[in-house]
Amino acid sequence: MCFTVALVRQGKLITAEEYYAGLPPVKKKGEKIPELPYHYLVSGFSQPALAVVKEDGLFLYEWGLIPSWVKDAQTAFDIRSKTLNAVGETAFEKPSYRKSIATQRCLFPVSGFYEWREFKGMKYPYYIQLAEQDYFSLGALYDHWVNPETGEIYNTFSIVTTPANPMMEKIHNLKKRMPLILSDDDRMKWIDPGLKKEDIKSLIKPFPESKMTAFTISRTANNARMNRDYPEIQTKVMYPELEEMLLF
Repeated sequence: MCFTVALVRQGKLITAEEYYAGLPPVKKKGEKIPELPYHYLVSGFSQPALAVVKEDGLFLYEWGLIPSWVKDAQTAFDIRSKTLNAVGETAFEKPSYRKSIATQRCLFPVSGFYEWREFKGMKYPYYIQLAEQDYFSLGALYDHWVNPETGEIYNTFSIVTTPANPMMEKIHNLKKRMPLILSDDDRMKWIDPGLKKEDIKSLIKPFPESKMTAFTISRTANNARMNRDYPEIQTKVMYPELEEMLLF
């Protein structure tokens, strides 16, 4: 599953400008582009506020979807670590996602994402990008929850996942999943709230491995207790024990 992503400064600024400019003009209403955070590696388990693009603009939402029907704060905060990803094949059936997948879809722009490969009992981290794009769109779902005790509104999102393509099967070799990566042609379709169910399902598919690239990085990425949010985390590191199983 996809729980860690990269959003580097240059990619983020370009993303904000281009995504906002690409929205339907009648929806823009002249709002100022929000100041966006950037990260070299950020984990969804910390529930960060990150940029998402909806059909009516670009906003900062927190990663970890809280369904609108949740009744109390304890349940809301407990559920967030379980909703970082939404399985695309079952999203229409799951109570947490079935409203969002129907009409509340958004884009989550990233520069890359991280995944782990298991080999002889060890976890090897990979940094994964698109081969010819500095940033790209992950398909996501969003919802709004109101804390009944405080009245505070929580705007949250979840990344949709698909079965892995052949490259991602080798990297994410235990669960064999990958995030939903949307082509530039499909991103505006995804955020159209009027899109029909069958058309939504047709967009949930593995991205072609021929358009992706990946390499191993430092095992520092394995340790959530350490600071992993620094530029060198994306430096390629070779592991001799993997050479006989090189992917690329």
